[in-house]
Amino acid sequence: QLQLVESGGGLVQPGGSLRLSCAASGFTLDDYAIGWFRQAPGKEREGVSCINANDGSTFYADSVKGRFTISRDNAKNTAYLQMDSLKPEDTAVYYCAPLPPAVCGAYITQPGLVSGSWGQGTQVTVSS
Repeated sequence: QLQLVESGGGLVQPGGSLRLSCAASGFTLDDYAIGWFRQAPGKEREGVSCINANDGSTFYADSVKGRFTISRDNAKNTAYLQMDSLKPEDTAVYYCAPLPPAVCGAYITQPGLVSGSWGQGTQVTVSS
């Protein structure tokens, strides 16, 4: 059973930073691309970023480009999302998901393509 556990969320002031972690269990992370998604109250889930497994290439939603950085440490079976210059509109529950190993960007632009169940997520709140 593929299981991912998100952590690292919290309350931060605008302009602050957080680093989210996505720990895999029951499978080898380097066989999959990893995507980060978020869902704010009353809104649909949206894609944030992903990193491919085959070549490590990355994809970012326009709303986070230049502020967020995705990475992976296959030795630790963990992926990360470094979030800098946070804005109130970044407030949401953040989720990670395993994706097919290549061309993960399609899942960020169309999060409805993501199959399987979602984990608990981690809450990120940006507020002064």
